[in-house]
Amino acid sequence: METVNLEHLQQLLNTFANKDVFIHLETTNGAYASHFDDKVFNAGAFIRNIKLQYELGKVTAGSPHRVGLKLTNGGWVYAQGITHYELDEKGRLLMAGHDYDGKLAVALEISETPFAY
Repeated sequence: METVNLEHLQQLLNTFANKDVFIHLETTNGAYASHFDDKVFNAGAFIRNIKLQYELGKVTAGSPHRVGLKLTNGGWVYAQGITHYELDEKGRLLMAGHDYDGKLAVALEISETPFAY
C-alpha cells in the first residue's frame, strides 16, 4: 500500500461510481486493546460484502483522510482516518488507516465482485 495521493485516490473512487459494488468496512482499536490496558474501551465495527451503488465518492484533504460514499438511495458510508491505499491485482480498491504505531485502525474496500471469506 502507498500513502494517500489525493488526486489518484479520487480518480480511483470515481471509477466505481454508479456501479453495483461490494464494500468491506472495518474499524478496530485492537482486538486485545483492553488486555494491555484495562482503561481502554475496546470497540469496533465490521461489515463485509454489502452490495450498494454510490453516486459520489469523495476523499478529503488533510491526513488522515475521510473517504465518503454518497449512496444512490440517499444514504452515506464513510471511513475516517484513511492513510494508505492500493488498487490490487483483482481490481479492488483497498484503503486503510494505520495508527501512530502502524496498527490497522480502519479499512474501507470496494470491489465489483464479492470479497472472499
